[in-house]
Amino acid sequence: MKTVGIVGGIAPESTVEYYRLIIARYRERNQDGSYPTILINSIDLKRMLDLVAAGQLSQLTDYLVGEVQKLERAGADFGLLASNTPHIVFDEIRRRSSIPLISIVEATCDAAKAMGLKKLGLFGTRFTMQGRFYPEVFSRAGIQLVAPSLDDQTYVHDKYTSELVKGIFLPATREGLLQIVDRLKEQEGIEGLILGGTELPLILREVKDRSVPFLDTTQIHVDVVVEKLLT
Repeated sequence: MKTVGIVGGIAPESTVEYYRLIIARYRERNQDGSYPTILINSIDLKRMLDLVAAGQLSQLTDYLVGEVQKLERAGADFGLLASNTPHIVFDEIRRRSSIPLISIVEATCDAAKAMGLKKLGLFGTRFTMQGRFYPEVFSRAGIQLVAPSLDDQTYVHDKYTSELVKGIFLPATREGLLQIVDRLKEQEGIEGLILGGTELPLILREVKDRSVPFLDTTQIHVDVVVEKLLT
């Protein structure tokens, strides 16, 4: 059996969700009663976000490469970063990693292609919404990405960092996020929304009356991970 290594804790709430979802999907796919072998390296969220905010991408890469190497030494056959934001340096991390790494961005792009979507909104931290790492992957597939207005980006980012990563999920925040979705649909004509932050599904997954489909990057990532565990 393969062992998957997770660089987690970025943030803790979604790392717990990754663990739960990987086990559930694995047991759904493989009904012999077994469980997957999972290693989790829970790292310092504040340190990671401080490096991103300061634009210290070389130091960020060194930090994350070191954490991936810990998983390799512990016996991981392949790995992943359980967060969207650190994918800002994913290509360099993958280049320096001696174990295969599964990209949440590439997995989400494949899912969007399979759904036939051509224009998508993007939620996440400010670093994700303003970064190039999502558009670069999606543009190669002929898919256009639209970020919210700057004011709406501020709302999403502030709620993400002050509430969601701390496990605070308020109905008023959910409503505020849904209003931004509606504006993106009305003003930009988006066909779907990428939940490009692994805490976003925790507040939006149970929304029933969606104006557009939501691409749950956590679940999409998990599906690819489980496929690799089983092959």
